[in-house]
Amino acid sequence: MSQYEPVIGLEVHVELNTKSKMFCRCSADYFGQEPNTHTCPVCLGLPGALPYINERAIEDCMKIGLALNCTVAKRSLFERKNYFYPDLARGYQISQYRWPLTTDGWIMVDGIGGEEIRIRINRAHQEEDTGKLTHRGADTLIDFNRSGVPLVEIVTEPDFRNVEEIRDYAKKLQQLFRYLGVSNADMERGDMRLEANVSIRPVGQAALPGYRVELKNINSFRFMVAAVEFEIKRQIAALEVGEKLSQETRGWDEDKKCTYLQRSKEEAHDYRYFPEPDLPELIPDPKKIEEIKKSLPELPWVKAKRFEDELGIKKSDAQILSEDKTLAEFFESALEHGKEHSVTAQKIANYIVNKKPDITTVLPTQIIEEVKRKTVGVIDDLGELEKLAKQAIGKNQKSAQDFKTGKENAIQALIGGVMRLSAGKADASKVKLLLEKLLQ
Repeated sequence: MSQYEPVIGLEVHVELNTKSKMFCRCSADYFGQEPNTHTCPVCLGLPGALPYINERAIEDCMKIGLALNCTVAKRSLFERKNYFYPDLARGYQISQYRWPLTTDGWIMVDGIGGEEIRIRINRAHQEEDTGKLTHRGADTLIDFNRSGVPLVEIVTEPDFRNVEEIRDYAKKLQQLFRYLGVSNADMERGDMRLEANVSIRPVGQAALPGYRVELKNINSFRFMVAAVEFEIKRQIAALEVGEKLSQETRGWDEDKKCTYLQRSKEEAHDYRYFPEPDLPELIPDPKKIEEIKKSLPELPWVKAKRFEDELGIKKSDAQILSEDKTLAEFFESALEHGKEHSVTAQKIANYIVNKKPDITTVLPTQIIEEVKRKTVGVIDDLGELEKLAKQAIGKNQKSAQDFKTGKENAIQALIGGVMRLSAGKADASKVKLLLEKLLQ
């Protein structure tokens, strides 16, 4: 297997949590409802029914693209993606192929050795979801409640080389959707679905393989990892016996733990894309784009890095505390109360991570009181704290110099350094005063 390396790209589809569907006024809150009760002539594709664009969905798509460092297009068009399948009432899906809404972004993921890997985002574009098929014995039933629900597709370049990078990427996207408030991203409900394009090439070859195998509609991180791992082994085994691999679409059979052939040789031209004649082109307003940029929250991986660098919290704890937006806000509220009682950030983090309090019923002030009762061994001796402060300054000359030149926030990095040196036991309030005195 060392003779070959995988070349993998991902496509992630996420349903937006708008009130209405993408091109009609039907409710998009379809999950668990009676089949075919959230439909109208537009999402059923009846003759003469005309679509119109959901503005909120377009804004949410731009949020996702901007958070992934994409550029919003000056001009974007919807197109008809023509293919026949029973869950597609019109015989075509309204999507974006040649004129996507946002393009050319990137995100960093963690590699196997802990290094950061840059994954390029080709596009994040807007489209609509299809209906849903349910198989009961020999019968197949169709529910069109989901048909027309706003769907954003995020497509990467083929930059992944192993399943760990894929797992981290998918989890970060799920975090992102929830932080932005654009989707619940619940994979069990189908809010978020994964597809992978997998190829194999000899190690050292720079050119992309002349084929790709698309793994379709996988609804869990575990299944995606298993499907990609199986597909890599299957393709390597095929190449080693001289078999020529070709373009195809495959599904994942969880019971048999293998992929299976669905369709062969599917290319973009097979869909006969052409501009949707019933919808206008999109010309995003630059002012609106700037407004959306400013509204973006601090992203989870940025927040985790800040917790680690400025507060001196362990990396693993910082990642746990930033994983959920509500938990991160609870932690930061507890920090504010902790400052008033000289309770360190790491002690608060330790309590929340280890005790896992129910933050829907417990107040941040209660957490601080509990931590105070359990606090022992706090370093508050000024002589000892001064030694630690000098060590932290010596290890971070840049932050020390920044503080001296008027950048007051730079002192947070130095406080974090002292907390790391003291294993979280230093009295943070005294540390700050000491640092300010030493850097005068």
